[in-house]
Formats: sequence, structure tokens, C-alpha cells
Amino acid sequence: MKKTKTLWSLLLMLVMALFLAACNNDSSTTDKDKETDKETPVTTTTDAKEGGVVTFGTDQAPEGVYDPAFSKSIVDSYIQGFTMEGIYQVNDELEYVPNLAKWDISEDKLTYTFNFEKGVKWHNGEELTGEDWVFALETLADPDYDGPRFNYVEGVKGAKAKKEGKADKIEGIEVVDPYTIKITFEEVKINNLENLWSNPMPKKHYEGIAVKDLGESKQVRETPVGIGPFKVKKVVDGEYSELERFDDYWKGKPALDGVIVKVIDPSLAAGAFQNGEIDIMDIRPQSVKELSALSNVRIEETTGVSYSYIGLRFGHRDQATLKNVADFDKFKSKELRQALLYAINRPAMIDAFLEGKAEVANTVIPVTFWTAAEASDLNAYDFNVDKAKELLKTAGYVDKDGDGFVEDPQGQPFKISFGHYAGPAAFEGRSQAIIQSWNDIGVKTELATGSLVEFNLYNEMKDNDDAALEAFFGSWSMGADPDPSGLWANDAEWNYGRYVDEENDKLLNDGLSEAAFDKDYRKKVYIDWQKYFNEELPALPLWENLDLYGINNRLQGVHINAVGFQTDVHKWHIAE
Repeated sequence: MKKTKTLWSLLLMLVMALFLAACNNDSSTTDKDKETDKETPVTTTTDAKEGGVVTFGTDQAPEGVYDPAFSKSIVDSYIQGFTMEGIYQVNDELEYVPNLAKWDISEDKLTYTFNFEKGVKWHNGEELTGEDWVFALETLADPDYDGPRFNYVEGVKGAKAKKEGKADKIEGIEVVDPYTIKITFEEVKINNLENLWSNPMPKKHYEGIAVKDLGESKQVRETPVGIGPFKVKKVVDGEYSELERFDDYWKGKPALDGVIVKVIDPSLAAGAFQNGEIDIMDIRPQSVKELSALSNVRIEETTGVSYSYIGLRFGHRDQATLKNVADFDKFKSKELRQALLYAINRPAMIDAFLEGKAEVANTVIPVTFWTAAEASDLNAYDFNVDKAKELLKTAGYVDKDGDGFVEDPQGQPFKISFGHYAGPAAFEGRSQAIIQSWNDIGVKTELATGSLVEFNLYNEMKDNDDAALEAFFGSWSMGADPDPSGLWANDAEWNYGRYVDEENDKLLNDGLSEAAFDKDYRKKVYIDWQKYFNEELPALPLWENLDLYGINNRLQGVHINAVGFQTDVHKWHIAE
């Protein structure tokens, strides 16, 4: 035990030394997740100035996909937050409220009638109609659609039949008139609305392009047409995207002339803020101290709906049937999975890599939600090397050849390939801390590919079930609804571990059933699910982060809630 603690202490000292060497003035950076709270920044000045351009900084380059139906990168979604809008939006109470359309629900809760706003214009001058939304839904259900969003339409009656090539159109969609659309679902679910694709697609802009070619088309990647307050003007790959004001925006002319989304080395964020190079950026914990010292910058710190975890590989995704197949047994032992979590000193990692700006999580439903289980209902998995080793031994993982590492129950060498995406110095330290934790209990672990993986390539590796990612670091933002199915349902596309379990799916489906319209019932189901997840550990919950934003005091009107910072960006303005 003493040897393990000593190794851990030495590792943390080494990591912190790496931070100091890599960054100026102890401003090293680390990871963050999409977590925010119901908080509005305090306005420090009152003299609003019309016009001007502000710069949003991001530490990852965008993939350059400007339609939400095809994008996978969080940076692309930031750009879309300025240029695109949906039929609904999320308010500060995490409720879905009308935006481009209002809706009524039938008595049997199966049919929703949407009435679209009239006079809303696309950036190309065309008027938005309900058929642009229908075009989006039909695209997502097309057999040739290769994007990651089919799950947002599969609940509509007939969508699966179209996806399987058995129908030309989605049966459950009725165009009453250009501004009125009826959607009928396959079954009653509490969150049918929340799981319905919200973003229309400019039908005329995409006219003549085959669905299989849309994702790589010039219209999606070079000349996008949106409906939001800003439109894409210029893109320089890997450097910045320049957005300009859309004067005909349906909620009123935006106050700013434009927004620049610029790639910034996070270790240089303080200097960029001080020099006026950037006006707003979601920042990493190690930047807080240095930024707080700047008189022209305010820090917004919020809690929210995201968490970090370690995924474990259980199988692969059959792209033909869109089913996850459990055919990889390395992590079949529950005791092994539990041992891996007991081995990680999560409080120490939070202090070392997140400056204390996170809370240990033993569930994957964040505490922001009313469905979150109480800590007392869950196994805490406090750092315990002895407990981890005991569990390994119970499961038959023992060191038979005396090399310090366990063999599997069949006596064969056992090794984990662990993957992590590239980023600032903290990412290297964090990945090595996890690897060292598992090596310390005798589970031989090596870094997949031998180095951290470029972020967009890492996402592709997860999509394609790359064999190198047996275990992998991940983060997930749940949105406004507490349903965890998007990541953990048996056949969910984002279920990157390809975890398939009958009880898991039963509980998740119960949480969405007609009975779940009773909030007490739904909460009980989700607490039962969290207890099951917490015991089985198909993935290893790590922590819930704080969202941290640095904002130049000249930028006002920024509203932050639990799902982000881009509510009403047309109201952003410069104050002198």
C-alpha cells in the first residue's frame, strides 16, 4: 500500500512539473465538459454599442461540417449555435419551449401538430416552411444517410421502414399545409418531443444532391445556409471561421456585426484575452487563476449536465442492422470492472488535473437532474488498492508467472489498451495517471497507439470500433432531458462500448413508457437504473465538471444556462 501511494505521489509531482514546463505562470490547462447552471452573467457596463465583432476562442479545430445533421465535433456545434436554430429551445428550467414552431399534442399522446412561424428566412433569402423540416426528417431516415442522427427520427411511425428501404417516405409525417406538420410516433413515450430532430434543412439549397453525397457536399462544408442570427462568411481551415450578421434574422437584427470562431492554444488564453484577441472562451481550470488577475475579464463558473467516464469495449456495431453486438469478452467480469474503478484515486486526479473544479461521480445522471440518485443509494468506489486486488483475485485474475502483472482466469496474459485524445499537457498527465493506477494493481495497461490521438481521429476510431480502443476516456453532455438512453441504450449509436444487457434496456424503456408520465414513477425507474449501472459498471464514471467561461467585460448579453452559453446570441453586444 505504501509503495502504491509513493508511486502515485511521484506521478502527480511529475505531472505537475510537466504542467509548469509546458505553460507560463502556472496556467496549464486541462479538460472540461459541457456543464452549466441556471445563471446569468452580471452586466458590468450599461452603454451598449451597436456593431463590432467579437471573437470566440476554442482549443480544438472544427471539422468544418456546418449542418447539424452531419456534424460530430463540439466545435462545429459551437459554430452552428450562431448560424442554426431548431423548432424548440431549452429554457433555464431545462424545459423544451417553442422556437421556430409551436405544438399541440393529441389526447392519445401519439400525434403532435407543429405550427411554424411565418416570415422566417434562411440566409439565402428563401422562406422557412414546415417542408424544410420534413426534408430533414426524411433525410435522417434515408437508407443512404451516413450521419449520426437517425436516432432522432427513429421513433416516428414508419421511420425504421424507410431506413430499411421498405418505404419511400415516413408514414407518420403529414404535411397539412406549408406551415403545419403532423408527426405521429410509433408508441407513447414521455420524451418523444425531446428526441425528435429539431433542425430544419434548407431544402432548395440541397436540391439535386443525393443523400449519400450530402455530408461531403460543398453546400454543407463550404457554402452553408442557416437560419440563425449570423451566417458563414469565410473559413480558414484549422484557424478560424468568420461569421457575419444576418440582417433579416427573424427575431430582429443582431446587435453585433459578426463573430469570429478562432482556434486558440489554451495555454495562451490569458495573453489572448489581455491583448483583445478573444472575447469569450470556455476555459480549463488551470487558466482560472491567471485570467482572474486580468481587470478586463470576468469568470463565469457553472454546474450542469455533463460528466467524464472511461468506456469499456464489449463488442462492435453492426452498421447494416444498426445493432450493437456484444462479442468482446475482455471486460465480461463485473469484479474486474469494479477493481478498475477502485484503483483510480479520483479526488487526487480532480485536484491534480482539474484544480478541484469537479465532483466525483458514481452515476451517469448528473446531480442537476431531478432524477439523480442520492449518494447514499450508490456504491462510492472510494480509492482502495487492496479492495481492487481482492476483487481481481476473486475473479481469477492472478499473477502466475511472477512478473508483477495478472493473467486472466484461463492463465493467458492480460493487457488493456487504453485510449485518450490529444490536447494540452494535462491530457498526457491524466492518461498516464489512469494507466499507472491500473498497472499498480497488476493489470498491465498501455497507451493505445503509443500516444494521444488527434481529437477528430479519436472520434472516428470510436465510431469504427477500432481494436486499439479497448478502454477509452470519454465525456458526455445529456442535454435537457434526464433520459440516459442516448449513450447507454443497448443499440444506441453513441454507446461506444457496445454494452448490451437485457435489464439495462428494460429499465431504460420503462423510464420512457406511458407510465413515466407520472414523475414519481419515472424518478423511481431512473434511480433503479442508476443502482444497476453503479453495481454492474459497464463504464467507469469519473467526475462531473464545472463549466468555466472567460468573458471580456466589453462583451455583454451572454446568457448561460445548464445546456450552454448560446441562448439569444443576437442580443450579444459590445459595451464601452
